[in-house]
Amino acid sequence: METLFSLINLLAAPFWILMIFLPGARITRRLMSSPAVILGPAILYGILIAPDLGHAIPLLLRPELPAIRGLLGSEVGTMVSWAHFLAFDLFVGRWIYLDSRSKRVTAWVSSPLLFLTLLLGPLGFVSYFAVSQLFYRETSAGAGTNVQNLKEPESA
Repeated sequence: METLFSLINLLAAPFWILMIFLPGARITRRLMSSPAVILGPAILYGILIAPDLGHAIPLLLRPELPAIRGLLGSEVGTMVSWAHFLAFDLFVGRWIYLDSRSKRVTAWVSSPLLFLTLLLGPLGFVSYFAVSQLFYRETSAGAGTNVQNLKEPESA
C-alpha cells in the first residue's frame, strides 16, 4: 500500500511543480493546456474504487456519518480518498493556472495560491477566486489585463 500511495503522489506532483515554480515555461504551458494531465490520478482512483463500488454506492446515495466514517476509515478507504483529493485538486489547480494566465495574474500572486490549493484545496480555490475577482479582469479580446498593473512579462 505504501508503494501505491507513493505512485498516486507521483502522478500529480510533477504538474504541481511546473505550475508553481515554472508557470511561464513552454513545457508547463503545453502540458497544462491539456485536460489529460488529470487522467493519471483519476484513472488510479477508478481502479481503487471499482472493487468496492457495490458496497460504496448505497452508502454514498444515502450518506450517514457512521457509514461514511466506516467507508473512509480503512487503509483502502484512505487511499481512495487521497486519489480523489489529488485528482480534483489537480483539476482545480489546472483551472487556476489557466485562468491566472488568461488574466495575466503575476506568478508572485498565483504561485502561492496554487501551493495553498495543493495543500488545502478549497481554501486555495476560494483565495484565488477572491483575489482574481478583486484585482484582475479579462479583456473582451481574451488577453488579460491586470487592474493593479502587476503584470508579469510574457515568456517565450
